Amino acid sequence: MVTADRAASVITGFRRRIFAVTWVTYAGFYLCRKNLAVAMPLLAAHFGFSKMEFAQVLLCDSLVYCVAQAGFGLAADRWGARRVVTLGVWITVTASLLMAQANSLAAFTALAGLNGLGQAAGWPGLVKNIGSWFPRRQRGVVMGWWSTNYMVGGFIGTALTAYIATHPTLWPALGWRRAFLIPAVALAGIAIAYMLLARNKPSDAGLPDTEDDAVAEAPAAGATAGMLRDPSVWSLAVGSLFSKITRYSFLYWLPLYAVQHLHYGARDAGLISSAFELAGPAGSLLAGYVSDRLMHSRRLPVAAVMFWGLAVACWLHPMMAASGRAGLVLSIALLGVMNHGPDALLQGAGAQDLGAKWGVGLVAGFVSGFATIGQVLAPVTVALVAGRFGWEKLFQVLMILSLTGGTLLACRWNERPHRMPLR
Repeated sequence: MVTADRAASVITGFRRRIFAVTWVTYAGFYLCRKNLAVAMPLLAAHFGFSKMEFAQVLLCDSLVYCVAQAGFGLAADRWGARRVVTLGVWITVTASLLMAQANSLAAFTALAGLNGLGQAAGWPGLVKNIGSWFPRRQRGVVMGWWSTNYMVGGFIGTALTAYIATHPTLWPALGWRRAFLIPAVALAGIAIAYMLLARNKPSDAGLPDTEDDAVAEAPAAGATAGMLRDPSVWSLAVGSLFSKITRYSFLYWLPLYAVQHLHYGARDAGLISSAFELAGPAGSLLAGYVSDRLMHSRRLPVAAVMFWGLAVACWLHPMMAASGRAGLVLSIALLGVMNHGPDALLQGAGAQDLGAKWGVGLVAGFVSGFATIGQVLAPVTVALVAGRFGWEKLFQVLMILSLTGGTLLACRWNERPHRMPLR
């Protein structure tokens, strides 16, 4: 007979294993997400592609990624996250391998769309996967740690691909193709590890499921229609959209801002801007611990306050940036903390909380997919505001967006996840 202590030890071991393999898998997706951006200067030199042509390629990737997430999330709820995530990883690997053979703009555009399709399985499937292993009262903290994967993965993906693509001693005959081949091989290794080690839920490993048994079930008929009528889901989705507009405005444009407005060199601008991503994990951990330990797993008040903190950081930024390099780095780090906290909390633990009603994969996929509209809008927002009114006006616009996002979430301040009825 298995003792209670032995059973607890076994499930703890499995939880650590699931946490590790899902963390590495989502971070691994970034090996084949950031490689195209890193390779663009090399492709421009080799093929002569223009900025607008690259914009076409990236837009195709983003649009497919945006639309496909809810579908993959629903599939993860119905057929299991392990199967869906594995499919998505292999689609991504295939797209990157084929990009290494591409020789035309049309081919890169089509393969970017295929890459977006594979990438779309990652977030909803893995959020579903890990959500089935941890009870609701722990998810803020667990997802605070787990959500560091896309921050660390993005940083490693960029740095590793940049090194691979530009280091002359690594298979020099392959040239720019190294940026796609080597990350694809690395991600294929991660895919094999995920297939071998992941399990959809505790009962698949002969263990009792969490107290939120509905998380592990397939969604009821009509779940999609019901979800779309749920104001709690829309709170997460709209809040995440505001978060991604600001996140991608900073992520892609801070280096150019530091060069054009603050007159730093390109190398210094890149290093200084990395403070935004490097500080991000502190934000996701802060949001997770506060929501679980101080707010009884209430997500929206924490996200609202951090949105308001982001607005204050945007307001202070021009003054801190003018004080010198240390002030600029501190300001960018503060922006990273306040932005990544709500971003991770709403799309992670918040989506898992509502999964008991509609299915974790479906909710996570819809929320993340809707938020990706903000990713698409960010370049247009920055180009129009900074181009017409100047960089400092951009921070004022981002301050207003952050205030708006926080106020919308605060309207549902007293919402408690444990009061949400199960379907």
